[in-house]
Amino acid sequence: MTRLCPARSIVVSCQAGPGNPLHGPGPMALMAQAAAAGGAAAIRANGALDVAAIRQAVDLPILGIDKVGDPSGVFITPHPEPAVALVAAGADVVALDGTLRRRPDGRSLREHVAEIRERIDVELMADVDSLEAGVAAREAGVDLVATTLSGYTGGEIPDGPDVGLVVELARVLDCPVVAEGRYWTVDHVKAGFDAGAHAIVVGTAITNPMAITRRLVAVAR
Repeated sequence: MTRLCPARSIVVSCQAGPGNPLHGPGPMALMAQAAAAGGAAAIRANGALDVAAIRQAVDLPILGIDKVGDPSGVFITPHPEPAVALVAAGADVVALDGTLRRRPDGRSLREHVAEIRERIDVELMADVDSLEAGVAAREAGVDLVATTLSGYTGGEIPDGPDVGLVVELARVLDCPVVAEGRYWTVDHVKAGFDAGAHAIVVGTAITNPMAITRRLVAVAR
């Protein structure tokens, strides 16, 4: 069981970077309301300000992250401190970078998980890029493992989701596996659930009009 959502749920990622006209807590709260009205079971949001605004707008579990730039490439909640702030703002679950890359402060994921648990009661999800990272993250004590970073830690980014990684993780882990990353279509979502995903996070395909428009314009040219 998980606080995030029931099995076979859709989690909608409501995020917009500084270059996006929808950037900011107000637009993201409205986006979360629209997602909730459409049947989303939970919301993924970036930063304590957005989490707080969304908490006021919807009565759904919130998966909070703190996305920051770092030369190491570890950029999803790379430090324990923001996890505390996210929970204070209203997050029910916090996602951490769960790849095997060196963390910015030189400590291990296991040490970060332990510190967070000493300070707050929260479920933790690891965003991973491989089977090995998923297994290591579960051994480090996270409650859920997600395929979020598959395709984003080296080489060319694929167009579609890594359903194969969902299959591998679901086969070996004793915790819920969350599918995330480039889930664009109904067929993608069906494939993710068939592969064993507890939930599927969909972001860009729902909440990023700029990226959706760009994708369609590219085909028209």
